[in-house]
Amino acid sequence: MSYRSGHPSEHQQHHAPHHGRQAPYRAHRPPPGPQPRIAAEASSYTFAHAGRQVRIGPVLFWIVVGTIVLLGCWSAATATYFAFRDDVLTRLIARQAEMQYAYEDRIAELRAKVDRTTSRQLLDQEQFDQKLDQVMRRQTMLESRTSAMSTLPDVAVTGSIKSSRTPTTDSAPAGPLKPSPINDTVIFVAPPDREARLESRSPAAAPALPTTQYAKAQGLDTALTKLEQSLDLVEKRQIATLGSVEESFESRARRMRGVLADLGLDARGLEAAAPRAGVGGPFVPLKPPSSNASAFDRQLYRINLSRTQLDRLNRALALVPYRKPVVGEVELSSGFGVRTDPFLGRPAMHTGLDFRGSSGDPVRATAVGKVVNAGWQGGYGQMVEINHGNGLSTRYGHLSKIIAKVGQSVQIGQVIGEIGSTGRSTGPHLHYETRIDGEAVDPQKFLRAGVRLAGAG
Repeated sequence: MSYRSGHPSEHQQHHAPHHGRQAPYRAHRPPPGPQPRIAAEASSYTFAHAGRQVRIGPVLFWIVVGTIVLLGCWSAATATYFAFRDDVLTRLIARQAEMQYAYEDRIAELRAKVDRTTSRQLLDQEQFDQKLDQVMRRQTMLESRTSAMSTLPDVAVTGSIKSSRTPTTDSAPAGPLKPSPINDTVIFVAPPDREARLESRSPAAAPALPTTQYAKAQGLDTALTKLEQSLDLVEKRQIATLGSVEESFESRARRMRGVLADLGLDARGLEAAAPRAGVGGPFVPLKPPSSNASAFDRQLYRINLSRTQLDRLNRALALVPYRKPVVGEVELSSGFGVRTDPFLGRPAMHTGLDFRGSSGDPVRATAVGKVVNAGWQGGYGQMVEINHGNGLSTRYGHLSKIIAKVGQSVQIGQVIGEIGSTGRSTGPHLHYETRIDGEAVDPQKFLRAGVRLAGAG
């Protein structure tokens, strides 16, 4: 292929058939003068190959050249890509793997954080359940303590012991344990039933367990803390009340023993002679608290022992005539001891007390006993004698009317006759005697003991 510009005739002449030696190339100059066709042909490109000629314009030429250059560049880029393809793919795969590992690490970290949060929540829930269980057990214990305290007759127990004021001896309810003397009015009312003084045994001061909404609003720990503080307050009140009851029982028992000792009476003999109501049942011994028992249980055991002893002393004191035989405002017209005889005017021994009164006023028994004499007895006139056991007896003389009968059992405050002026008497009054083993003793001593016992109630 050859490249040449010029007229095709010249090209044909120049390329004559090669039958001999080729003639040297000679430039053919065109003749002078206007030659427009030759100039146009000079700006074109001619390609010759195998005796054939192809003429193209400059635009097409440069298009072909540009295409060849682009194909070359594309071939070079392709060759470069295939040459470095492995490195690029390796880097891309490595980067993709690095990103995947980073995502997996992040996911593992988040999963571990979730597991820790869940574990912490489970632990918190477990701790809350343990605290709640402790509070419930403590609340149950306080309820059982309240039930145990409700058996004490001198304690007005509510579910939570609402009043923080501990009971005193002045505020103790009147009942069989209060050996007070016959007062001025002598209103004998049966002691109220213990159950009438007991309210609900469910703790009222201990609030109900917090609901879910309240716990979420205030916080579980805060709710449990408030509940524990409330239970602490209930427990303190229970302990204070129990301590006051124990002190009251012991104080009353000491005072009763002191009274019996001052009167010269045998407490054990009186306890043995004391009448008992119709009670019974199998013997179940009281078990002492174990070595690991709580202070509350040990104190309750001591109170039960003191209460039992107090009951025995009360039964014994029911046989002691320390109450007044008449009611209302009374006046002693004559005391115990030496006095001037109202009939003879000489010194004589007066073996009792004379209570001034009106005829027909009731005379009451001052202690539990049995009537051993009811009738006319010389200077006593109409007289009733009651045997209280253990050598104790009382006499009621100058009665206008006898109501009691021989062999009859009488109770404290029971009417046995009416005031009169029978026998050796100068006017309506009651002659009252107390005797120990048949010998007259000053009744004032017993009446003063009744005042002391009233203060012990």
